[in-house]
Formats: sequence, C-alpha cells, structure tokens
Amino acid sequence: MNIRNLISYLVLILFLGLVQIFFLKNLALFGVAFAFVHLLGILILPISMRPVTLIFIAFLLGLVLDLFYETIGMHAAAATFLAFARSLWLRAISPTGGYVETEEPSLSEMGFGWFLSYSLPLIFGYSMVFFTADQWGTGGLWTILNKSFFSSIFTCLLVILVQLLFFKRRRRI
Repeated sequence: MNIRNLISYLVLILFLGLVQIFFLKNLALFGVAFAFVHLLGILILPISMRPVTLIFIAFLLGLVLDLFYETIGMHAAAATFLAFARSLWLRAISPTGGYVETEEPSLSEMGFGWFLSYSLPLIFGYSMVFFTADQWGTGGLWTILNKSFFSSIFTCLLVILVQLLFFKRRRRI
C-alpha cells in the first residue's frame, strides 16, 4: 500500500470518528441499540495491511473516542480487539484461492453476503468487549448480550447504508 492510499484511509477513519463523536454519541434506539459507525474505518482497511499497523490505528481511534466519550479505555480496548480478531477472521473465511492483496473488504468489492458474514461477527465481538467493560460488576450477562446483539444489528445496518450511499460502486459487466 502506498502512502497516498494510507492517507486516504486515515482521512476516512478520521471523518468516521468525527461523525461518531459529533452526531452519533447520544444516539441509542430504545436504550439498547447503539451506533458504532466508526468501525467501518477499521473494517475496510486493505486485506494486505499488517496486523500490527491495523491494531495501532484501531487503538488510536478508540483512544480518541474515549477522550470524547469519557469511557476510560473501553473503546480503545474494544477497537484493539476488533483489529486483532479481524486478521484471524479474514483467515478463517478466506476463499480457496485466497484474497487479492490489493482488495479492501468492502461491500462493493466483495458483495453483500460476504460482507455481512465478515462484518457482523466482528462488530458483535467489538460490542461484547465494549459492553462487558461498561457493565463490569453492575449488569448481568443478559444486559451485555442484549445490548451487544441489538447494537451489532443496528451498526451493521448503518455500515451497509453508509457504503451504499457514499462509497463508489464497482461497475459490473
């Protein structure tokens, strides 16, 4: 990946982080479904990106969100987990021929079914780590699972909607 592509991905991550901070901070459906649209920035980074770089970028994004949300490391821990699990999950769902190294795991590149099977478990893992840290010692397992499930569904729908509305589509023959 060249420096120009890296800068464009970092600008996208910064933009999604700002949208998360200024527009989605207080958005919660029925008190259980929270929006984590900033995860799209981590999810669509190129497949060829080294895991250490990915984890570092995710940690920084989580740390910036923690500063604005006043969550004391919960976003940083969950984003770091997401970046770590992303490499393992990509290997687990790898097609027979492998991935094209320059490909990004986005909706337009990989298709709806693949993107859903890629993003939903990762977003659920992020939500589980985040809400476990949030409810530690005060909430039960049911509260953690409930918030994680509905937040994952809501976030996945928003991530797909953002990609359909704002990302360029590949031309199909």
